Amino acid sequence: MVDSIGSDLPETLTMPWNAKDIMNLREEFVLLARQEGANRRALCQRFGISPQTGYKWLARYEEAGRAGLAERSRRPLSHPRLTVRELEDAVVELRTQHPTWGGRKLSRRLLDLGMPLLAPSTVTRILHRHQLIDPQQSMAATPWQRFEHAAPNDLWQMDFKGHFPTNAGACHPLTVLDDHSRFNLALRACAEQRGSTVQAQLTEVFRRYGLPVRINTDNGAPWGTPRQPGQVSELALWLIRLGIRIGFSRPRHPQTNGKDERFHRSLKAEVLNGRSFTSLAHAQQAFDQWREVYNQQRPHDALQGATPITRYQVSPRLFPEHLPPLEYGPDDTVVTVKSLGMISFQKQHFKLSTALRGQPVAIRPSPDIDGLFDIYFAHHQLMRIDLRQNPSPTP
Repeated sequence: MVDSIGSDLPETLTMPWNAKDIMNLREEFVLLARQEGANRRALCQRFGISPQTGYKWLARYEEAGRAGLAERSRRPLSHPRLTVRELEDAVVELRTQHPTWGGRKLSRRLLDLGMPLLAPSTVTRILHRHQLIDPQQSMAATPWQRFEHAAPNDLWQMDFKGHFPTNAGACHPLTVLDDHSRFNLALRACAEQRGSTVQAQLTEVFRRYGLPVRINTDNGAPWGTPRQPGQVSELALWLIRLGIRIGFSRPRHPQTNGKDERFHRSLKAEVLNGRSFTSLAHAQQAFDQWREVYNQQRPHDALQGATPITRYQVSPRLFPEHLPPLEYGPDDTVVTVKSLGMISFQKQHFKLSTALRGQPVAIRPSPDIDGLFDIYFAHHQLMRIDLRQNPSPTP
Protein backbone atom coordinates (compact mmCIF):
# COMPACT_ATOMS: atom_id res chain seq x y z
CA MET A 1 0.00 0.00 0.00
CA VAL A 2 1.08 3.58 -0.64
CA ASP A 3 0.95 4.53 3.04
CA SER A 4 3.16 1.68 4.23
CA ILE A 5 6.34 3.76 4.19
CA GLY A 6 6.60 5.52 7.52
CA SER A 7 3.27 4.15 8.73
CA ASP A 8 4.90 3.03 11.99
CA LEU A 9 5.87 6.55 13.02
CA PRO A 10 5.78 7.20 16.78
CA GLU A 11 2.87 9.16 18.10
CA THR A 12 3.23 12.91 18.60
CA LEU A 13 6.02 13.72 21.05
CA THR A 14 5.35 16.28 23.75
CA MET A 15 9.08 16.86 24.41
CA PRO A 16 8.83 18.06 28.04
CA TRP A 17 11.50 20.42 29.32
CA ASN A 18 13.67 18.49 31.79
CA ALA A 19 15.20 20.36 34.69
CA LYS A 20 18.75 19.44 33.67
CA ASP A 21 18.57 21.31 30.36
CA ILE A 22 15.78 23.79 30.96
CA MET A 23 18.10 26.81 30.70
CA ASN A 24 19.44 25.60 27.34
CA LEU A 25 15.93 25.04 25.94
CA ARG A 26 14.67 28.39 27.26
CA GLU A 27 17.55 30.18 25.59
CA GLU A 28 17.16 28.32 22.30
CA PHE A 29 13.45 29.15 22.28
CA VAL A 30 14.07 32.84 23.01
CA LEU A 31 16.81 33.24 20.42
CA LEU A 32 14.70 31.60 17.72
CA ALA A 33 11.62 33.62 18.73
CA ARG A 34 13.60 36.87 18.45
CA GLN A 35 14.52 36.18 14.82
CA GLU A 36 12.92 38.52 12.30
CA GLY A 37 9.63 37.13 11.04
CA ALA A 38 9.48 34.34 13.66
CA ASN A 39 6.00 32.94 14.39
CA ARG A 40 6.19 33.01 18.18
CA ARG A 41 2.95 31.18 18.88
CA ALA A 42 3.94 28.38 16.51
CA LEU A 43 7.34 28.17 18.24
CA CYS A 44 5.61 27.85 21.62
CA GLN A 45 3.68 24.88 20.25
CA ARG A 46 6.85 23.28 18.83
CA PHE A 47 8.65 23.67 22.16
CA GLY A 48 5.66 22.38 24.15
CA ILE A 49 4.94 25.52 26.20
CA SER A 50 2.02 27.92 26.47
CA PRO A 51 2.15 31.34 24.75
CA GLN A 52 2.00 32.98 28.20
CA THR A 53 5.13 31.12 29.27
CA GLY A 54 6.87 31.90 26.00
CA TYR A 55 6.18 35.63 26.24
CA LYS A 56 7.25 35.61 29.89
CA TRP A 57 10.68 34.27 28.97
CA LEU A 58 10.96 36.73 26.09
CA ALA A 59 10.23 39.61 28.46
CA ARG A 60 12.77 38.37 30.99
CA TYR A 61 15.38 37.98 28.27
CA GLU A 62 14.74 41.54 27.06
CA GLU A 63 15.20 42.75 30.63
CA ALA A 64 18.28 40.80 31.73
CA GLY A 65 19.62 38.65 28.88
CA ARG A 66 20.35 34.99 29.55
CA ALA A 67 20.44 35.62 33.30
CA GLY A 68 16.75 36.50 33.15
CA LEU A 69 15.94 32.93 32.08
CA ALA A 70 17.23 31.48 35.35
CA GLU A 71 15.34 31.33 38.60
CA ARG A 72 16.21 34.98 39.17
CA SER A 73 19.25 36.48 40.89
CA ARG A 74 22.26 36.24 38.58
CA ARG A 75 25.20 38.63 38.40
CA PRO A 76 25.03 41.13 35.51
CA LEU A 77 26.83 40.33 32.29
CA SER A 78 28.38 43.78 31.92
CA HIS A 79 31.68 44.55 33.64
CA PRO A 80 32.44 48.26 33.03
CA ARG A 81 35.16 48.57 35.71
CA LEU A 82 37.25 45.47 35.07
CA THR A 83 40.97 45.95 35.55
CA VAL A 84 43.60 44.67 33.13
CA ARG A 85 44.31 41.82 35.55
CA GLU A 86 40.63 40.93 35.77
CA LEU A 87 40.33 40.93 31.97
CA GLU A 88 43.31 38.63 31.73
CA ASP A 89 41.80 36.34 34.36
CA ALA A 90 38.56 36.30 32.35
CA VAL A 91 40.46 35.20 29.24
CA VAL A 92 42.19 32.42 31.16
CA GLU A 93 38.94 31.26 32.77
CA LEU A 94 37.09 31.13 29.43
CA ARG A 95 39.99 29.29 27.79
CA THR A 96 39.95 26.80 30.67
CA GLN A 97 36.26 26.17 30.03
CA HIS A 98 36.86 25.82 26.26
CA PRO A 99 40.45 24.66 25.77
CA THR A 100 40.17 24.32 21.98
CA TRP A 101 39.00 27.90 21.34
CA GLY A 102 41.51 30.32 19.85
CA GLY A 103 41.93 34.07 20.08
CA ARG A 104 39.11 35.00 17.68
CA LYS A 105 36.48 32.85 19.38
CA LEU A 106 37.50 33.92 22.89
CA SER A 107 37.56 37.60 21.92
CA ARG A 108 34.07 37.45 20.43
CA ARG A 109 32.62 35.43 23.30
CA LEU A 110 33.99 37.85 25.92
CA LEU A 111 32.42 40.72 23.98
CA ASP A 112 29.09 38.85 23.86
CA LEU A 113 29.32 38.51 27.66
CA GLY A 114 29.50 42.30 28.01
CA MET A 115 33.24 42.71 28.52
CA PRO A 116 35.40 45.37 26.82
CA LEU A 117 36.68 44.50 23.36
CA LEU A 118 39.98 42.65 23.37
CA ALA A 119 41.68 42.16 20.01
CA PRO A 120 42.15 38.48 19.09
CA SER A 121 45.90 39.10 18.96
CA THR A 122 45.79 40.40 22.55
CA VAL A 123 43.88 37.33 23.66
CA THR A 124 46.42 35.11 21.89
CA ARG A 125 49.31 36.86 23.67
CA ILE A 126 47.57 36.28 27.01
CA LEU A 127 47.18 32.58 26.15
CA HIS A 128 50.85 32.33 25.23
CA ARG A 129 51.84 34.11 28.43
CA HIS A 130 49.91 31.56 30.49
CA GLN A 131 51.23 28.67 28.36
CA LEU A 132 47.72 27.77 27.20
CA ILE A 133 48.60 27.27 23.52
CA ASP A 134 50.20 24.13 22.16
CA PRO A 135 52.70 25.26 19.49
CA GLN A 136 51.99 22.21 17.32
CA GLN A 137 48.23 22.81 17.45
CA SER A 138 48.81 26.47 16.61
CA MET A 139 50.83 25.56 13.51
CA ALA A 140 48.21 23.00 12.42
CA ALA A 141 45.29 25.44 12.67
CA THR A 142 44.08 26.41 9.19
CA PRO A 143 41.00 28.40 8.15
CA TRP A 144 38.09 26.54 6.52
CA GLN A 145 36.23 28.20 3.66
CA ARG A 146 33.25 26.58 1.98
CA PHE A 147 30.30 27.42 -0.16
CA GLU A 148 27.12 27.87 1.83
CA HIS A 149 23.46 27.85 0.80
CA ALA A 150 21.64 31.16 0.80
CA ALA A 151 19.03 30.53 3.50
CA PRO A 152 18.38 28.32 6.54
CA ASN A 153 16.85 24.93 5.75
CA ASP A 154 17.86 25.03 2.08
CA LEU A 155 20.16 22.11 2.87
CA TRP A 156 20.82 19.96 5.92
CA GLN A 157 23.86 17.72 6.18
CA MET A 158 23.47 14.46 8.10
CA ASP A 159 25.82 11.66 9.13
CA PHE A 160 26.94 9.38 11.93
CA LYS A 161 30.15 10.30 13.72
CA GLY A 162 32.41 7.29 14.06
CA HIS A 163 31.25 5.17 16.98
CA PHE A 164 33.07 4.91 20.31
CA PRO A 165 32.68 2.50 23.25
CA THR A 166 30.85 3.16 26.51
CA ASN A 167 30.65 0.83 29.50
CA ALA A 168 27.18 -0.20 28.32
CA GLY A 169 27.97 -0.66 24.62
CA ALA A 170 28.84 1.30 21.49
CA CYS A 171 27.63 4.87 20.93
CA HIS A 172 26.93 6.09 17.40
CA PRO A 173 26.48 9.91 17.44
CA LEU A 174 23.90 11.04 14.87
CA THR A 175 24.50 14.62 13.71
CA VAL A 176 22.34 16.94 11.60
CA LEU A 177 23.65 20.39 10.61
CA ASP A 178 22.05 23.30 8.74
CA ASP A 179 24.33 24.28 5.85
CA HIS A 180 23.64 28.04 5.89
CA SER A 181 23.87 28.76 9.61
CA ARG A 182 25.94 25.79 10.87
CA PHE A 183 23.18 25.38 13.48
CA ASN A 184 23.21 21.87 14.92
CA LEU A 185 19.70 20.45 14.72
CA ALA A 186 20.49 17.08 16.28
CA LEU A 187 23.31 15.49 18.22
CA ARG A 188 21.95 12.16 19.44
CA ALA A 189 23.67 9.22 21.16
CA CYS A 190 22.32 6.15 19.32
CA ALA A 191 22.94 2.48 20.10
CA GLU A 192 23.07 1.52 16.40
CA GLN A 193 22.66 2.95 12.90
CA ARG A 194 19.44 1.38 11.67
CA GLY A 195 17.13 3.38 9.43
CA SER A 196 14.26 3.05 11.93
CA THR A 197 16.43 4.67 14.60
CA VAL A 198 17.30 7.59 12.32
CA GLN A 199 13.63 7.98 11.33
CA ALA A 200 12.54 8.20 14.97
CA GLN A 201 15.23 10.81 15.72
CA LEU A 202 14.43 12.84 12.61
CA THR A 203 10.73 12.81 13.45
CA GLU A 204 11.52 14.72 16.67
CA VAL A 205 13.77 17.13 14.77
CA PHE A 206 11.16 17.76 12.06
CA ARG A 207 8.44 18.41 14.62
CA ARG A 208 10.54 21.07 16.31
CA TYR A 209 12.36 22.72 13.41
CA GLY A 210 10.21 21.86 10.37
CA LEU A 211 11.30 20.28 7.07
CA PRO A 212 14.31 21.25 4.97
CA VAL A 213 14.30 21.56 1.19
CA ARG A 214 17.11 19.02 0.87
CA ILE A 215 19.19 16.63 2.96
CA ASN A 216 22.63 15.41 1.93
CA THR A 217 24.23 12.22 3.30
CA ASP A 218 26.96 9.83 2.28
CA ASN A 219 26.31 6.66 0.28
CA GLY A 220 26.51 4.25 3.20
CA ALA A 221 23.71 2.59 5.12
CA PRO A 222 21.15 3.53 6.31
CA TRP A 223 20.97 6.49 3.89
CA GLY A 224 21.91 4.71 0.66
CA THR A 225 22.41 1.18 -0.63
CA PRO A 226 26.16 0.81 -1.25
CA ARG A 227 25.78 -2.82 -2.36
CA GLN A 228 23.09 -1.86 -4.88
CA PRO A 229 24.13 1.45 -6.52
CA GLY A 230 21.24 3.47 -7.89
CA GLN A 231 18.68 1.99 -5.50
CA VAL A 232 17.16 3.74 -2.50
CA SER A 233 16.68 2.72 1.12
CA GLU A 234 13.45 2.76 3.12
CA LEU A 235 14.74 5.78 5.06
CA ALA A 236 15.38 7.66 1.81
CA LEU A 237 11.88 6.77 0.55
CA TRP A 238 10.34 8.17 3.75
CA LEU A 239 12.23 11.45 3.26
CA ILE A 240 11.10 11.61 -0.36
CA ARG A 241 7.47 11.09 0.71
CA LEU A 242 7.88 14.09 3.02
CA GLY A 243 8.78 16.21 0.01
CA ILE A 244 12.48 16.42 0.88
CA ARG A 245 15.04 16.18 -1.89
CA ILE A 246 17.87 13.82 -1.06
CA GLY A 247 21.46 13.93 -2.23
CA PHE A 248 24.39 11.60 -1.72
CA SER A 249 28.09 12.39 -1.50
CA ARG A 250 30.31 10.78 -4.08
CA PRO A 251 32.13 7.69 -2.80
CA ARG A 252 35.36 8.55 -0.98
CA HIS A 253 34.55 12.28 -1.13
CA PRO A 254 33.52 13.22 2.44
CA GLN A 255 34.15 16.90 1.69
CA THR A 256 30.72 16.98 -0.01
CA ASN A 257 29.35 16.93 3.54
CA GLY A 258 32.22 19.12 4.66
CA LYS A 259 30.44 21.24 7.25
CA ASP A 260 29.16 18.18 9.09
CA GLU A 261 32.63 16.62 8.86
CA ARG A 262 34.05 19.83 10.38
CA PHE A 263 31.40 19.62 13.10
CA HIS A 264 32.62 16.09 13.85
CA ARG A 265 36.16 17.38 14.28
CA SER A 266 34.97 19.96 16.81
CA LEU A 267 32.88 17.33 18.62
CA LYS A 268 35.88 15.04 18.88
CA ALA A 269 38.23 17.80 20.06
CA GLU A 270 35.87 19.47 22.55
CA VAL A 271 33.84 16.55 23.88
CA LEU A 272 35.21 13.10 23.11
CA ASN A 273 39.00 13.30 23.35
CA GLY A 274 40.31 11.96 26.65
CA ARG A 275 36.85 11.13 28.03
CA SER A 276 34.98 7.93 28.77
CA PHE A 277 31.27 7.40 29.28
CA THR A 278 29.32 4.92 31.37
CA SER A 279 26.27 4.75 29.11
CA LEU A 280 24.41 6.33 26.21
CA ALA A 281 22.59 8.57 28.69
CA HIS A 282 25.92 9.79 30.06
CA ALA A 283 27.14 10.56 26.53
CA GLN A 284 23.86 12.29 25.68
CA GLN A 285 24.20 14.53 28.72
CA ALA A 286 27.65 15.64 27.49
CA PHE A 287 26.26 16.12 23.96
CA ASP A 288 23.39 18.30 25.20
CA GLN A 289 25.72 20.52 27.21
CA TRP A 290 28.14 20.99 24.34
CA ARG A 291 25.38 21.49 21.75
CA GLU A 292 24.16 24.52 23.70
CA VAL A 293 27.72 25.90 23.73
CA TYR A 294 28.20 25.21 20.01
CA ASN A 295 24.89 26.74 18.88
CA GLN A 296 24.58 29.65 21.29
CA GLN A 297 27.99 30.59 22.69
CA ARG A 298 30.85 29.43 20.49
CA PRO A 299 31.75 32.12 17.90
CA HIS A 300 32.08 30.63 14.42
CA ASP A 301 34.91 31.88 12.21
CA ALA A 302 32.97 31.20 8.99
CA LEU A 303 30.12 33.36 10.34
CA GLN A 304 32.45 36.30 11.10
CA GLY A 305 32.35 35.50 14.79
CA ALA A 306 28.57 35.10 15.07
CA THR A 307 26.96 32.08 16.69
CA PRO A 308 24.93 29.61 14.58
CA ILE A 309 21.63 30.36 16.30
CA THR A 310 21.81 34.01 15.18
CA ARG A 311 21.73 32.80 11.56
CA TYR A 312 19.08 30.09 11.92
CA GLN A 313 15.29 30.26 11.63
CA VAL A 314 12.86 27.36 11.88
CA SER A 315 11.41 26.09 8.62
CA PRO A 316 7.88 27.18 7.65
CA ARG A 317 7.32 23.69 6.20
CA LEU A 318 5.58 21.75 8.95
CA PHE A 319 6.04 18.05 9.52
CA PRO A 320 2.89 16.14 8.43
CA GLU A 321 1.77 13.55 10.95
CA HIS A 322 0.28 11.52 8.09
CA LEU A 323 2.01 11.05 4.75
CA PRO A 324 0.12 12.63 1.84
CA PRO A 325 -1.01 10.33 -0.99
CA LEU A 326 1.23 9.96 -4.03
CA GLU A 327 0.03 11.80 -7.13
CA TYR A 328 1.40 11.55 -10.66
CA GLY A 329 0.72 13.39 -13.90
CA PRO A 330 -1.93 12.44 -16.48
CA ASP A 331 0.72 11.47 -19.05
CA ASP A 332 2.59 9.16 -16.66
CA THR A 333 2.30 5.39 -16.81
CA VAL A 334 1.84 4.30 -13.19
CA VAL A 335 2.89 0.77 -12.25
CA THR A 336 3.18 -0.99 -8.90
CA VAL A 337 6.55 -2.35 -7.81
CA LYS A 338 6.47 -6.10 -7.23
CA SER A 339 7.77 -7.96 -4.19
CA LEU A 340 11.37 -8.29 -5.41
CA GLY A 341 11.57 -4.65 -6.45
CA MET A 342 10.75 -5.40 -10.10
CA ILE A 343 8.47 -3.61 -12.55
CA SER A 344 7.25 -4.57 -16.02
CA PHE A 345 6.95 -2.07 -18.86
CA GLN A 346 6.43 -2.73 -22.56
CA LYS A 347 7.11 -6.45 -22.05
CA GLN A 348 10.43 -5.82 -20.37
CA HIS A 349 11.41 -6.15 -16.71
CA PHE A 350 13.45 -3.68 -14.67
CA LYS A 351 14.94 -3.90 -11.19
CA LEU A 352 14.26 -0.93 -8.89
CA SER A 353 14.54 -1.45 -5.12
CA THR A 354 13.02 -3.94 -2.71
CA ALA A 355 12.23 -0.99 -0.44
CA LEU A 356 9.70 0.12 -3.10
CA ARG A 357 7.71 -3.11 -3.07
CA GLY A 358 3.99 -2.39 -3.20
CA GLN A 359 4.54 1.28 -4.10
CA PRO A 360 3.36 3.02 -7.28
CA VAL A 361 6.02 4.56 -9.51
CA ALA A 362 5.61 6.71 -12.61
CA ILE A 363 7.19 5.99 -15.98
CA ARG A 364 7.53 9.28 -17.82
CA PRO A 365 8.46 9.55 -21.51
CA SER A 366 11.21 11.91 -22.58
CA PRO A 367 9.72 15.00 -24.24
CA ASP A 368 12.52 15.05 -26.85
CA ILE A 369 13.60 11.45 -27.58
CA ASP A 370 11.26 8.58 -28.45
CA GLY A 371 12.00 5.38 -26.55
CA LEU A 372 13.66 7.14 -23.61
CA PHE A 373 11.82 7.01 -20.25
CA ASP A 374 12.45 8.22 -16.71
CA ILE A 375 11.11 6.36 -13.67
CA TYR A 376 10.02 8.46 -10.68
CA PHE A 377 8.96 7.83 -7.13
CA ALA A 378 7.14 11.04 -6.10
CA HIS A 379 9.54 13.83 -7.18
CA HIS A 380 12.65 11.61 -7.10
CA GLN A 381 14.08 10.21 -10.32
CA LEU A 382 15.01 6.58 -9.75
CA MET A 383 16.53 5.73 -13.13
CA ARG A 384 16.37 6.22 -16.88
CA ILE A 385 15.60 3.40 -19.32
CA ASP A 386 16.33 3.39 -23.04
CA LEU A 387 14.12 1.08 -25.10
CA ARG A 388 15.47 2.13 -28.51
CA GLN A 389 18.28 -0.40 -28.82
CA ASN A 390 19.72 -1.19 -25.38
CA PRO A 391 16.99 -2.20 -22.91
CA SER A 392 19.29 -2.06 -19.84
CA PRO A 393 18.38 0.71 -17.38
CA THR A 394 20.63 3.65 -16.52
CA PRO A 395 20.59 4.55 -12.78
